[in-house]
Amino acid sequence: MTGPVAGGVEVVRNARARRAKLSVDPASGRVRLTLPLRAPVKPALLWVEGQQAWIEAQRARLPRPRPFVPGGAIAFGDLVLTIDWREGGPRRIERLGDVLRCGGPRDGLSRRIETWLKREALRILSEETAEFAARAGVGVTKVAVGDPRGRWGSCASSGAIRYSWRLILAPAFVRRSTVAHEVAHRVHMNHGPEFHALVERLDESDPDRSRAWLRANGAALHWVGRES
Repeated sequence: MTGPVAGGVEVVRNARARRAKLSVDPASGRVRLTLPLRAPVKPALLWVEGQQAWIEAQRARLPRPRPFVPGGAIAFGDLVLTIDWREGGPRRIERLGDVLRCGGPRDGLSRRIETWLKREALRILSEETAEFAARAGVGVTKVAVGDPRGRWGSCASSGAIRYSWRLILAPAFVRRSTVAHEVAHRVHMNHGPEFHALVERLDESDPDRSRAWLRANGAALHWVGRES
């Protein structure tokens, strides 16, 4: 249960918490205070004020923002695209091999590139979801992309699958492994032994390798395209 943000700190109530816990979200840099259900907030926030040195140390370890700038590089699956911006060129973004050609005003360039990446993510993830669904012999009612902080994919009982568009920034084996995982949920809506066995049959690579990559690098993907 998440409460209001107090003094820049997000307060979260957790029935399993036994004491106050302070953390810094690696995907956003947001400070989070987790409290037991009945713990008073005011003394906990006073305690947080005394932890500023620790908070700053944690923030210093966060991934660096990687804004979309002219001449910059963007990981795109197994490729690296270079941003070729020309102010006098057309606003439409066009990929030419490993070059992403962009025109129009400098202001708004980052937003246009992110929109293009989201569109490409939806296209590629839709194609790969159909591929894995056919392999598993199941149907998928809808594929969508968003920008969640806590998960890379989700599968609803309705048959709809939703992914983080930022998977397009990860290596192909990570993206496809995530698709295999979500498609397997169309058969088993749990994480039991039969589910994991199906994932291993669908996935062309080692699912553990994909999970390890996301644990090590996933937070940095949330800083791609951010100015600060």
